[in-house]
Amino acid sequence: MSDKTMSAKDVVARLASGMTIGIGGWGSRRKPMALVRALLRSGISDLTVVSYGGPDVGMLAAAGRIRKLVAPFVTLDSIPLEPHFRAARERGAFELMEVDEAMFMWGLHAAANRLPFMPVRAGIGSDVMRVNPGLRTVTSPYADGEELVAMPALRMDAALVHVNRADHLGNGQYLGPDPYFDDLFCEAADTAYVSCERIVDTAELTKAAPVQSLLIQRHSVTGVVEAPSGAHFTSCAPDYDRDEDIQRLYASTPWPEFAERFLTGDEQAYRSAVETWHKER
Repeated sequence: MSDKTMSAKDVVARLASGMTIGIGGWGSRRKPMALVRALLRSGISDLTVVSYGGPDVGMLAAAGRIRKLVAPFVTLDSIPLEPHFRAARERGAFELMEVDEAMFMWGLHAAANRLPFMPVRAGIGSDVMRVNPGLRTVTSPYADGEELVAMPALRMDAALVHVNRADHLGNGQYLGPDPYFDDLFCEAADTAYVSCERIVDTAELTKAAPVQSLLIQRHSVTGVVEAPSGAHFTSCAPDYDRDEDIQRLYASTPWPEFAERFLTGDEQAYRSAVETWHKER
């Protein structure tokens, strides 16, 4: 067993333009924003992004880094539709594969289990089939003969996720109310990078929470990054809530202006800029 700790810069150095990148979390909840910000500081582009979308998608779309998006939605939760995503999509800036939430989940399951597709009822009788003409259906080989959607595997080159705690071996723990399928993202990708609020000794992982909270297993993890407040401005319960003030600022500010103020430096500069903005209000 080896020490898998690395920096966000180390993670980005292992990524490349043209990759398919999965981003964990859900909407504006427990997104690996420190890793997304590091990605934005790089020159990496032409990405296929797979995500239950939130500001991760909005920022990458606004910066022109996305070639194709696979998602069931892109939301800021308290702001129903991510405005920077919407603006980029209205410009026709990237290709979109929009599917049902259950279809998306089964696509992750298929990839995690190294299957080409998974049959699912979701999508039958809806416009999902019309707007995704590449989707196919299959007929059950059993007596029922039911027609089902063959949801293709959402295989990824790399996955980025954020959890509350992790050890240096790559075991990741969530302490909030929902796992958000982050384990599936890691298992469905060729490489997986886990940022966390704090790296602890392995024995500490089961002291504050049951073993079932060890969502992510070391065998599916390539690297671990200690990133305090690494999900900001999204929430990371129970460590912190969403920073609604910064999120509203992000949603209402032209992207170049927001990026200039908050994303031109490293992660320490980002935290400093956020702190300064709160003090100036």
